[in-house]
Amino acid sequence: MDTDFDSALHEAGLRATAGRVAVLEVMESMAHTDAERVYRAVSEVLPTTSIQSVHNILADLTTAGLLRRIEPAGSAALYERRIGDNHHHVVCTRCGAVGDVDCVVGEAPCLTPSSAGGFTVQTAEVTFWGLCPSCQNAAQ
Repeated sequence: MDTDFDSALHEAGLRATAGRVAVLEVMESMAHTDAERVYRAVSEVLPTTSIQSVHNILADLTTAGLLRRIEPAGSAALYERRIGDNHHHVVCTRCGAVGDVDCVVGEAPCLTPSSAGGFTVQTAEVTFWGLCPSCQNAAQ
């Protein structure tokens, strides 16, 4: 097992199981990916893993703050390892490609609502929508 992931899991209060480590390893090379793709990649190294197990692991890792879950409208939940910086996303309206957009103002929440209704805002989630370069080229 990867000792860096073992340490991260222990620091987050989770046991370093083979499944959790495998999901974290897979997520290192997959940004903005859904549970099905994670499952397919993990099942190559852990063939006895089930899709339900991967869903449970993704939920545990998200709750522990080791993954971030985003839910663009019309898409399955997507997961990423880029955490803790309150970045935003851009989504292609044609093919569904997702990209990162750095926070444009600074520290989290990096956007100030006109009225928070008494809430203390900790993060802001913004999704920009448009056409990715591939879809722009295909449209021409």
